[in-house]
Amino acid sequence: MSVKITTVAKVLPQYSRSTDEIIPLVKQWLTGQDERFIRKVIKIFEGAAVDKRYSIMDPMEVFSATSFEQKNEIYVREMIDLGEKVLRSALQKANWLPQDVDYIITVSCTGIMIPSVDAYLINKVGLKHDIVRLPVTEMGCAAGVSGIIYAKNFLKANPGKRAAVVALESPTATFQLDDFSMANIVSAAIFGDGAACVLLSSNAEDSGPEIIDEAMYHFYDQAHMMGFKLTNSGLQMVLDVEVPETIAKHFPDIIRPFLAKNNLSLEAINHLIFHPGGKKIMQTVATLIESSGQHLEATKEVLRLYGNMSSVTVLYVLERILERKPKSGEKGLMLSFGPGFSAQRVLLEF
Repeated sequence: MSVKITTVAKVLPQYSRSTDEIIPLVKQWLTGQDERFIRKVIKIFEGAAVDKRYSIMDPMEVFSATSFEQKNEIYVREMIDLGEKVLRSALQKANWLPQDVDYIITVSCTGIMIPSVDAYLINKVGLKHDIVRLPVTEMGCAAGVSGIIYAKNFLKANPGKRAAVVALESPTATFQLDDFSMANIVSAAIFGDGAACVLLSSNAEDSGPEIIDEAMYHFYDQAHMMGFKLTNSGLQMVLDVEVPETIAKHFPDIIRPFLAKNNLSLEAINHLIFHPGGKKIMQTVATLIESSGQHLEATKEVLRLYGNMSSVTVLYVLERILERKPKSGEKGLMLSFGPGFSAQRVLLEF
């Protein structure tokens, strides 16, 4: 019994700005700061390898003194709307009815809502009464791949079933107006908002790349590396400058044993579906995989067009790979990193 990825759909928020359009707003935000510091911040934005960002809020609204409560209200409203749109889009692409979905996993870490967004989607889309729900709220950038792993395990245990993984993120809702730390600035420079939905199936009638294997890798004593701190003004970004170096140190242990277990090497992977955490992380990984002949073009392009959308981003990379229509038998490796610190891996056969 195999578990397959049937389709991937994406939806973008209504607001967007290019980096050139954002920089004047950043300069206005930095009014009163040291000139050398301002030049450094602008250089970070210009060198982030992000041409455009989408947002659930108008950029002027992002750079205004909205409270945590106000921003979270926008987050709740827009996540429900984006979730409905992207789930309906995926169902239409797969030619599934809402009642065909047996298991729904919703992924988000950039706001707080109880009940979780899946409860609203059940009502709005008309999912079945006995659908199994799993909201994943605290795994950050890694959660897009994590959601696929959870769906795969459910479907493997339940032949003939179907699952939806809905990832919804708004990093712009976490921007801290009074925080001039490098973590907040780098976050603002590289992150954007977005939504994606992956449909998976253990139904023999459905086609798509098969999930051959999946695994998680947890870094000991690195919980301080990445995450959010809940403050009175909202979710404050935690982002250690040593993240790329830490990934580089562990990379062989993350990749090679996992592939060896499946009688593969990195050189045998045809499509590397890597989460674009940021320019420095991409450069680090590109150096590590250079000798294997792998490249990160799809990952770089997603970062350039949309920025890092946390858990959503790797699913945009997956969609681009699927649109290329890989040849039968080719292998794909999904890889993402997130708070914990952890790495998530999924091996695909097309």
